[in-house]
Amino acid sequence: MRMCPIERVRNIGLMAHIDAGKTTTTERILYFTGITYKMGEVDEGTAVMDWMVQEQERGITITAAATTCYWKDHRINIIDTPGHVDFTAEVERSLRVLDGAIIILCAVGGVESQSETVWRQADRYHVPRVIYVNKMDRLGADPVRVIDEVTTRLGARALPVQIPLREEDTFIGVIDLVEKQEIIWDNDLGGANFEKRPVSKKYIEEVEFKRREMLEVLSDVDDELMKKYLDDEEITSEEAKKAIRKGTLDLKIFPVFFGASFRNKGIHPLLDGIVDYLPSPIDIPPVEGYHPKTRQKEIRKASDSEPFCALVFKIMNDSFLGNLAYFRIYSGKLRVGSSVYNATKDQEERVTRLLEMHSNKRREISEVYAGDIAAFGGMKTLSTGDTLCLKSRPVLLEAPTFPEPVVSATIEPRTKADHQKLFNALERLMAEDPTFKVVQDPMTGQTLVKGMGELHLEIIMDRLVREFAVQAKLGRPQVAYKETITREAEGEAKFIKQLSGKVQYGHCRLRIEPLPRGQGFQFINNLKSGTIPAEFVSEIENGVREALEAGLLIGYQVTDIRVTLLESSLHEVDSVPIAYKIAAAMAFKEAGKKAGPVILEPIMKLEIITPDDYVGGLVGDINSRRGRVEAMELKGSSRVIRAFVPLAEMFGYVTILRTITQGRGSFSLEFFRYEQTPPEVQGEIIARIEGRIPFNEDRR
Repeated sequence: MRMCPIERVRNIGLMAHIDAGKTTTTERILYFTGITYKMGEVDEGTAVMDWMVQEQERGITITAAATTCYWKDHRINIIDTPGHVDFTAEVERSLRVLDGAIIILCAVGGVESQSETVWRQADRYHVPRVIYVNKMDRLGADPVRVIDEVTTRLGARALPVQIPLREEDTFIGVIDLVEKQEIIWDNDLGGANFEKRPVSKKYIEEVEFKRREMLEVLSDVDDELMKKYLDDEEITSEEAKKAIRKGTLDLKIFPVFFGASFRNKGIHPLLDGIVDYLPSPIDIPPVEGYHPKTRQKEIRKASDSEPFCALVFKIMNDSFLGNLAYFRIYSGKLRVGSSVYNATKDQEERVTRLLEMHSNKRREISEVYAGDIAAFGGMKTLSTGDTLCLKSRPVLLEAPTFPEPVVSATIEPRTKADHQKLFNALERLMAEDPTFKVVQDPMTGQTLVKGMGELHLEIIMDRLVREFAVQAKLGRPQVAYKETITREAEGEAKFIKQLSGKVQYGHCRLRIEPLPRGQGFQFINNLKSGTIPAEFVSEIENGVREALEAGLLIGYQVTDIRVTLLESSLHEVDSVPIAYKIAAAMAFKEAGKKAGPVILEPIMKLEIITPDDYVGGLVGDINSRRGRVEAMELKGSSRVIRAFVPLAEMFGYVTILRTITQGRGSFSLEFFRYEQTPPEVQGEIIARIEGRIPFNEDRR
């Protein structure tokens, strides 16, 4: 039986730039809602949500962790996500299943590079958000500038619902503009003791002005409130809350709260804001999918009485249960012992264990309902993005999408005995992490691992040792280049060969043409119906796809290309599917040679924060790395440099930055897009691949 009505359920995520205070804020939420009896600290490695050894050692969040707490008769399912760009896939898949989010901004750092990334991700999934400006106790905290940056850099309409109060550079509390009252925390470190009192005389004029500003914004999103505002009628706190909630759900406004999580200040009003302003599952539009066979549109409303429908958004290795599969239920309910249909893989499986997760701890439950986030235990066939439903009412939901890895390195076991153990471990890690890939280098036959950055691969190697007891050697990280073409061309091939005493025949003519950057691959069949059997057309497409993986220049994947099947012929006796697949690969390679193949390299968005004295040296260094500076601005007493730089030029940059800025600068790096390499650089890359220039030679 459902313990909490669906309208009182909140599925939220905490998202921010690295070191903005996501995990610390989550720890305080768990403490003040009574889930934990002791506050964990990130710096001490005791945070409940940072349960991995690698997280505790580095003081960063690596994997998204889920938990559940209760506040004012509301159930709050929370996902704490990483802030480091190498683990942005964790944010992506979390946003796919969340109803609302808290975007945490540092009161000193403001809107930082990863803040922009998670904001764009939330925009893509239409997730309502509240903003929490953390670290108000820090020297240099500037909430006014932070709100300005939300407007200018994020293009969002921030709505402060509080006024932060500081005395002698100490954050003491806030004034609630909705209720028109002060919330003042005691100086004790516990944070549980605070006083709500009427607004002091010295703040009355500012509060009236700020509240009127707030109501003016709300009048744009709520017609009833606009009428009262224009008639100069008194607007109650309940009416204001209703309008804020409406504007938040419509993504027209983003309420702003202030606090200092490390000092335990600001958490209680933030919890009230989650309950008052963020959506329940019934406040968001019904989830849309399609029938896996008829492809007709299917809609599932957030209700226990609807047919069961859920999405698997995360797989996690577990030493006892094998795989844990995290899922979000969009409609219906599910009991232990019942069967679910995997519409993605056309498989049916019995549910043996349902788990409510609290970070890496779990509690067995017997039933889950619409709006819940839970996990399956021991279901080995599930993968990230699988849709689960009733076989009698099948539906396929849109799976989350993930960025392509941009860094690769060779990997090999230290001993022959570890060979099979290594590949078994890599397979499990790939199932868990959609941005981690294992492929074979077509030029050398070596095994390559691909990830989102150097830190990503470093964590993978550490996990191989600690979790799987596998010793392996990782080569020097290299850039994951891609290839494309620059002009249209045609290619034709016939494959006629006698194998095992039987002649095999295949033939096709293809046209290839470039697509805009980021479009991937398109295959178009221009043959008249009945020219060749449909299975031969499928084999031609498969042959082209395999040729794309093999590359045209140096063995990297070909992308942003359209391939059109123009002509094919059929031999009544000798035509076989495999021959058409081989002919397609041959025709593609012939066309590729004439189409001006080029190499694409990943371009990174670089953001450097540095004292003003070192700007000249840093700009000169960026230019020497083929980078281009896009903007420079003042942020407090520091200068922020934003630039675009090829990833190939950025390995080991942390040492260079420390040298130039005498250890006073910091930077963040985020993937932007693939761009064509200059001709001289392309020649150098090809020479390195062919062995004419050693890979370990420093080109700088």
